[in-house]
Amino acid sequence: MENKANDTLIVSSAPHLVSEVDTSRIMGTVILALVPSFFVSTYVFGFRVITLTLVCIAACVTLEYLFNKITKKKQTIGDLSAVVTGMLLAFNVPSNLSYIIAIIGCFVAIVIVKGLFGGLGQNVANPAITARIVLFLSFTTQMTTWPLPRGQQTADVVTGPTPLGILKGANGVLPSNTDMFFGFIGGSMGEISAIALLIGGIFLIWRGIISPIIPVSFIATVAVIALAAGQDPVFHVMAGGVMIGAFFMATDYATSPILPLGKLIFGIGCGCFTMIIRLFGSYPEGVSFAILLMNIITPHIDNFCERRIFGGVKS
Repeated sequence: MENKANDTLIVSSAPHLVSEVDTSRIMGTVILALVPSFFVSTYVFGFRVITLTLVCIAACVTLEYLFNKITKKKQTIGDLSAVVTGMLLAFNVPSNLSYIIAIIGCFVAIVIVKGLFGGLGQNVANPAITARIVLFLSFTTQMTTWPLPRGQQTADVVTGPTPLGILKGANGVLPSNTDMFFGFIGGSMGEISAIALLIGGIFLIWRGIISPIIPVSFIATVAVIALAAGQDPVFHVMAGGVMIGAFFMATDYATSPILPLGKLIFGIGCGCFTMIIRLFGSYPEGVSFAILLMNIITPHIDNFCERRIFGGVKS
Protein backbone atom coordinates (compact mmCIF):
# COMPACT_ATOMS: atom_id res chain seq x y z
CA MET A 1 0.00 0.00 0.00
CA GLU A 2 2.86 2.31 0.87
CA ASN A 3 4.68 1.57 -2.37
CA LYS A 4 1.52 2.19 -4.39
CA ALA A 5 1.07 5.58 -2.73
CA ASN A 6 4.64 6.50 -3.48
CA ASP A 7 4.18 5.60 -7.15
CA THR A 8 1.12 7.79 -7.63
CA LEU A 9 1.85 10.74 -5.35
CA ILE A 10 3.39 13.65 -7.27
CA VAL A 11 5.02 16.34 -5.22
CA SER A 12 5.68 19.57 -7.10
CA SER A 13 5.84 23.29 -6.54
CA ALA A 14 2.96 25.63 -7.34
CA PRO A 15 1.03 26.34 -9.52
CA HIS A 16 -1.03 23.15 -9.37
CA LEU A 17 -3.93 24.22 -11.60
CA VAL A 18 -3.64 23.04 -15.19
CA SER A 19 -4.88 25.36 -17.90
CA GLU A 20 -4.87 25.32 -21.69
CA VAL A 21 -3.18 28.71 -21.60
CA ASP A 22 0.59 28.30 -21.66
CA THR A 23 3.51 30.54 -22.54
CA SER A 24 3.49 29.74 -26.25
CA ARG A 25 -0.25 30.52 -26.52
CA ILE A 26 0.23 33.82 -24.66
CA MET A 27 3.17 34.81 -26.86
CA GLY A 28 1.27 33.76 -29.96
CA THR A 29 -1.60 36.03 -28.96
CA VAL A 30 0.80 38.93 -28.42
CA ILE A 31 2.25 38.36 -31.90
CA LEU A 32 -1.27 38.48 -33.37
CA ALA A 33 -1.92 41.73 -31.48
CA LEU A 34 1.18 43.29 -33.05
CA VAL A 35 0.10 42.45 -36.60
CA PRO A 36 -2.05 45.60 -37.19
CA SER A 37 0.88 47.83 -36.23
CA PHE A 38 3.18 45.78 -38.45
CA PHE A 39 0.90 46.24 -41.47
CA VAL A 40 0.55 50.00 -40.92
CA SER A 41 4.29 50.41 -40.48
CA THR A 42 4.98 48.44 -43.65
CA TYR A 43 2.51 50.62 -45.57
CA VAL A 44 4.06 53.84 -44.21
CA PHE A 45 7.78 52.99 -44.37
CA GLY A 46 7.96 50.28 -47.01
CA PHE A 47 9.53 46.86 -47.50
CA ARG A 48 12.42 47.43 -45.08
CA VAL A 49 10.03 47.11 -42.14
CA ILE A 50 9.55 43.46 -43.12
CA THR A 51 13.25 42.67 -43.50
CA LEU A 52 14.29 44.46 -40.29
CA THR A 53 11.56 42.72 -38.30
CA LEU A 54 12.58 39.33 -39.71
CA VAL A 55 16.24 40.01 -38.93
CA CYS A 56 15.41 40.88 -35.31
CA ILE A 57 13.21 37.81 -34.89
CA ALA A 58 15.80 35.50 -36.45
CA ALA A 59 18.60 37.00 -34.36
CA CYS A 60 16.67 36.70 -31.09
CA VAL A 61 15.66 33.09 -31.75
CA THR A 62 19.18 32.11 -32.85
CA LEU A 63 20.83 33.82 -29.87
CA GLU A 64 18.43 32.15 -27.44
CA TYR A 65 19.08 28.75 -29.04
CA LEU A 66 22.86 29.22 -28.88
CA PHE A 67 22.76 30.54 -25.29
CA ASN A 68 20.73 27.55 -24.12
CA LYS A 69 23.01 25.20 -26.08
CA ILE A 70 26.21 26.67 -24.62
CA THR A 71 24.91 26.82 -21.05
CA LYS A 72 23.30 23.37 -21.42
CA LYS A 73 19.85 24.61 -20.54
CA LYS A 74 16.53 23.31 -21.83
CA GLN A 75 15.65 24.79 -25.19
CA THR A 76 12.97 27.47 -24.88
CA ILE A 77 12.70 28.83 -28.41
CA GLY A 78 9.41 26.96 -28.81
CA ASP A 79 7.66 29.22 -26.28
CA LEU A 80 7.84 32.08 -28.83
CA SER A 81 9.07 34.60 -26.23
CA ALA A 82 12.20 35.26 -28.32
CA VAL A 83 9.97 35.98 -31.32
CA VAL A 84 7.99 38.53 -29.29
CA THR A 85 11.20 40.17 -28.05
CA GLY A 86 12.49 40.40 -31.62
CA MET A 87 9.26 41.99 -32.85
CA LEU A 88 9.10 44.48 -29.98
CA LEU A 89 12.73 45.49 -30.45
CA ALA A 90 12.17 45.97 -34.19
CA PHE A 91 9.08 48.07 -33.45
CA ASN A 92 11.18 50.32 -31.19
CA VAL A 93 13.81 51.35 -33.75
CA PRO A 94 13.76 53.39 -36.97
CA SER A 95 13.09 51.38 -40.12
CA ASN A 96 16.41 52.49 -41.64
CA LEU A 97 18.51 51.16 -38.75
CA SER A 98 21.52 49.04 -39.68
CA TYR A 99 20.91 45.30 -39.41
CA ILE A 100 24.18 44.95 -37.45
CA ILE A 101 23.08 47.49 -34.85
CA ALA A 102 19.71 45.75 -34.58
CA ILE A 103 21.46 42.41 -33.96
CA ILE A 104 23.56 44.04 -31.22
CA GLY A 105 20.28 45.08 -29.60
CA CYS A 106 19.01 41.51 -29.88
CA PHE A 107 22.17 40.28 -28.12
CA VAL A 108 21.59 42.73 -25.26
CA ALA A 109 17.95 41.69 -24.94
CA ILE A 110 18.30 37.92 -25.19
CA VAL A 111 21.72 37.16 -23.73
CA ILE A 112 22.39 39.93 -21.20
CA VAL A 113 18.95 40.95 -19.96
CA LYS A 114 17.14 37.61 -20.30
CA GLY A 115 19.58 34.70 -20.45
CA LEU A 116 22.12 35.74 -17.83
CA PHE A 117 19.34 36.42 -15.31
CA GLY A 118 17.89 32.92 -15.65
CA GLY A 119 15.65 33.12 -18.68
CA LEU A 120 11.99 33.92 -19.20
CA GLY A 121 10.32 35.10 -16.00
CA GLN A 122 13.60 35.74 -14.18
CA ASN A 123 14.64 38.99 -15.90
CA VAL A 124 14.32 42.13 -13.79
CA ALA A 125 13.76 44.48 -16.73
CA ASN A 126 11.94 44.24 -20.03
CA PRO A 127 14.52 42.92 -22.54
CA ALA A 128 13.29 44.96 -25.52
CA ILE A 129 13.06 48.19 -23.52
CA THR A 130 16.56 47.77 -22.09
CA ALA A 131 17.99 46.92 -25.50
CA ARG A 132 16.37 50.01 -27.00
CA ILE A 133 17.93 52.22 -24.33
CA VAL A 134 21.36 50.63 -24.85
CA LEU A 135 21.13 51.18 -28.61
CA PHE A 136 19.85 54.72 -28.09
CA LEU A 137 22.77 55.64 -25.86
CA SER A 138 25.37 53.76 -27.93
CA PHE A 139 24.22 54.63 -31.45
CA THR A 140 22.40 57.89 -30.89
CA THR A 141 22.70 59.23 -34.43
CA GLN A 142 21.44 56.02 -36.05
CA MET A 143 18.64 55.64 -33.49
CA THR A 144 17.41 59.21 -33.98
CA THR A 145 17.48 59.41 -37.78
CA TRP A 146 13.81 58.92 -38.52
CA PRO A 147 12.59 58.14 -42.05
CA LEU A 148 9.61 60.20 -43.16
CA PRO A 149 6.48 58.40 -44.35
CA ARG A 150 6.81 57.49 -48.02
CA GLY A 151 4.21 60.04 -49.07
CA GLN A 152 6.12 62.88 -47.41
CA GLN A 153 9.57 62.06 -48.80
CA THR A 154 11.08 64.19 -51.54
CA ALA A 155 14.20 63.90 -53.65
CA ASP A 156 16.11 65.96 -51.08
CA VAL A 157 14.43 65.03 -47.80
CA VAL A 158 13.86 61.44 -46.69
CA THR A 159 14.28 61.80 -42.93
CA GLY A 160 12.88 64.21 -40.36
CA PRO A 161 12.12 64.73 -36.68
CA THR A 162 9.40 62.93 -34.79
CA PRO A 163 6.38 64.89 -33.47
CA LEU A 164 7.95 64.97 -30.01
CA GLY A 165 11.21 66.21 -31.52
CA ILE A 166 9.36 69.04 -33.23
CA LEU A 167 7.63 69.87 -29.96
CA LYS A 168 11.05 69.98 -28.31
CA GLY A 169 12.29 72.55 -30.84
CA ALA A 170 13.41 70.68 -33.97
CA ASN A 171 12.57 72.17 -37.33
CA GLY A 172 9.29 70.97 -38.75
CA VAL A 173 5.53 71.25 -38.57
CA LEU A 174 3.59 69.33 -35.97
CA PRO A 175 1.38 66.69 -37.59
CA SER A 176 -2.34 66.70 -37.00
CA ASN A 177 -3.84 64.39 -34.40
CA THR A 178 -5.56 62.57 -37.27
CA ASP A 179 -2.22 61.76 -38.91
CA MET A 180 -0.89 60.56 -35.56
CA PHE A 181 -4.00 58.47 -34.97
CA PHE A 182 -3.60 56.60 -38.25
CA GLY A 183 0.21 56.60 -38.32
CA PHE A 184 1.30 58.95 -41.12
CA ILE A 185 4.22 60.32 -39.10
CA GLY A 186 7.89 59.65 -38.55
CA GLY A 187 9.11 57.59 -35.62
CA SER A 188 10.00 54.09 -34.55
CA MET A 189 8.46 51.43 -36.78
CA GLY A 190 5.82 50.11 -34.43
CA GLU A 191 4.83 53.19 -32.45
CA ILE A 192 3.45 55.45 -35.17
CA SER A 193 -0.17 54.29 -35.44
CA ALA A 194 -2.32 54.82 -32.34
CA ILE A 195 -5.32 53.03 -33.85
CA ALA A 196 -3.30 49.93 -34.77
CA LEU A 197 -1.81 49.70 -31.28
CA LEU A 198 -5.20 50.34 -29.70
CA ILE A 199 -6.72 47.47 -31.66
CA GLY A 200 -3.90 45.19 -30.56
CA GLY A 201 -4.17 46.31 -26.94
CA ILE A 202 -7.94 45.81 -26.79
CA PHE A 203 -7.46 42.37 -28.35
CA LEU A 204 -5.01 41.43 -25.57
CA ILE A 205 -7.42 42.67 -22.88
CA TRP A 206 -10.37 40.86 -24.49
CA ARG A 207 -8.39 37.58 -24.56
CA GLY A 208 -7.41 38.06 -20.93
CA ILE A 209 -3.70 38.20 -21.72
CA ILE A 210 -3.18 41.56 -20.00
CA SER A 211 -5.02 43.51 -17.34
CA PRO A 212 -6.37 46.93 -18.41
CA ILE A 213 -5.10 48.53 -15.18
CA ILE A 214 -1.55 49.35 -16.31
CA PRO A 215 -2.42 50.63 -19.83
CA VAL A 216 -5.35 52.73 -18.61
CA SER A 217 -3.51 54.25 -15.64
CA PHE A 218 -0.38 54.86 -17.76
CA ILE A 219 -2.27 56.62 -20.57
CA ALA A 220 -4.58 58.53 -18.20
CA THR A 221 -1.62 59.83 -16.19
CA VAL A 222 0.10 61.07 -19.34
CA ALA A 223 -3.11 62.84 -20.42
CA VAL A 224 -3.75 64.46 -17.03
CA ILE A 225 -0.19 65.77 -16.65
CA ALA A 226 -0.17 67.08 -20.23
CA LEU A 227 -3.45 68.88 -19.56
CA ALA A 228 -2.08 70.31 -16.29
CA ALA A 229 0.99 71.54 -18.19
CA GLY A 230 -1.20 73.35 -20.69
CA GLN A 231 -0.41 70.98 -23.58
CA ASP A 232 -2.57 68.82 -25.81
CA PRO A 233 -3.25 65.55 -23.92
CA VAL A 234 -4.33 63.74 -27.10
CA PHE A 235 -1.03 64.65 -28.76
CA HIS A 236 1.02 63.31 -25.84
CA VAL A 237 -0.95 60.07 -25.69
CA MET A 238 -0.54 59.33 -29.40
CA ALA A 239 3.02 60.66 -29.79
CA GLY A 240 6.09 58.54 -29.22
CA GLY A 241 5.95 55.24 -27.44
CA VAL A 242 3.07 55.73 -24.98
CA MET A 243 0.64 53.40 -26.76
CA ILE A 244 3.08 50.58 -27.52
CA GLY A 245 4.67 51.00 -24.11
CA ALA A 246 1.40 50.97 -22.20
CA PHE A 247 -0.08 47.92 -23.93
CA PHE A 248 2.92 45.81 -24.93
CA MET A 249 5.96 46.73 -22.78
CA ALA A 250 4.74 47.85 -19.36
CA THR A 251 2.46 44.81 -19.08
CA ASP A 252 5.31 42.29 -19.20
CA TYR A 253 4.41 39.62 -16.63
CA ALA A 254 7.94 39.21 -15.25
CA THR A 255 8.71 42.89 -14.76
CA SER A 256 5.39 44.39 -13.62
CA PRO A 257 3.56 44.04 -10.27
CA ILE A 258 1.23 41.15 -9.58
CA LEU A 259 -1.57 42.72 -7.51
CA PRO A 260 -4.12 45.23 -8.89
CA LEU A 261 -2.98 48.04 -6.57
CA GLY A 262 0.60 47.41 -7.63
CA LYS A 263 -0.39 47.56 -11.29
CA LEU A 264 -2.13 50.89 -10.66
CA ILE A 265 0.95 52.33 -8.93
CA PHE A 266 3.14 50.99 -11.72
CA GLY A 267 1.01 52.54 -14.47
CA ILE A 268 0.81 55.92 -12.75
CA GLY A 269 4.57 55.84 -12.17
CA CYS A 270 5.23 55.11 -15.85
CA GLY A 271 3.02 58.03 -16.85
CA CYS A 272 4.64 60.42 -14.36
CA PHE A 273 8.23 59.59 -15.34
CA THR A 274 7.33 59.77 -19.04
CA MET A 275 5.91 63.26 -18.71
CA ILE A 276 8.66 64.51 -16.39
CA ILE A 277 11.26 63.55 -19.00
CA ARG A 278 9.18 64.94 -21.87
CA LEU A 279 8.51 68.27 -20.16
CA PHE A 280 11.76 68.87 -18.29
CA GLY A 281 14.38 66.46 -19.66
CA SER A 282 16.85 66.83 -22.52
CA TYR A 283 15.34 63.94 -24.48
CA PRO A 284 12.03 64.49 -26.26
CA GLU A 285 10.78 61.01 -25.28
CA GLY A 286 10.75 59.27 -21.91
CA VAL A 287 8.64 56.12 -22.22
CA SER A 288 11.53 53.64 -22.33
CA PHE A 289 13.30 55.21 -19.37
CA ALA A 290 10.04 55.41 -17.43
CA ILE A 291 9.21 51.73 -17.89
CA LEU A 292 12.78 50.69 -17.03
CA LEU A 293 12.71 52.76 -13.83
CA MET A 294 9.39 51.23 -12.80
CA ASN A 295 10.72 47.74 -13.66
CA ILE A 296 13.54 48.33 -11.17
CA ILE A 297 11.19 49.22 -8.29
CA THR A 298 8.58 46.57 -9.10
CA PRO A 299 9.74 44.24 -6.25
CA HIS A 300 9.26 47.09 -3.78
CA ILE A 301 5.78 47.81 -5.15
CA ASP A 302 4.87 44.13 -4.74
CA ASN A 303 6.18 44.09 -1.17
CA PHE A 304 4.22 47.24 -0.31
CA CYS A 305 0.98 45.84 -1.73
CA GLU A 306 1.41 42.45 -0.06
CA ARG A 307 1.90 44.10 3.36
CA ARG A 308 -1.32 46.07 2.86
CA ILE A 309 -3.24 42.87 2.17
CA PHE A 310 -1.65 40.38 4.56
CA GLY A 311 -0.39 42.79 7.20
CA GLY A 312 3.08 42.77 8.63
CA VAL A 313 5.39 44.17 11.21
CA LYS A 314 6.67 47.64 10.56
CA SER A 315 10.42 47.73 10.50
